[in-house]
Amino acid sequence: QVQLVESGGGLVQAGGSLRLSCTASGNINTRDLGWYRQAPGKQRELVAFITSDISANYADSVKGRFTISRDNAKNTEALQMNSLKPEGTAVYYCVADRGWWLRRGAGADYWGQGTQVTVSS
Repeated sequence: QVQLVESGGGLVQAGGSLRLSCTASGNINTRDLGWYRQAPGKQRELVAFITSDISANYADSVKGRFTISRDNAKNTEALQMNSLKPEGTAVYYCVADRGWWLRRGAGADYWGQGTQVTVSS
């Protein structure tokens, strides 16, 4: 059982940066980790994920601007978001997975509560 808590959301102007962090209550070293986002009126989108063997993957919409990372010793993951765009406004969810749902973009085993990111134009 893994519990996740996100932090770092907020309001930023277009072109700015934010860093989202996620802390897990359980060990995550064997888990795939990632971030989904949900914007009003849009489908949930898998933003990025990083596997237990440190392979990182990104949605085309954020590739080159976002960087996902993990620190197994600290039981954390992070999403560095640069060059933010207004369409990046969404609730961002930290997730962990045992190796099936997340890498297929079909959800995850464990979810955080979400953190709001608002990008103004």
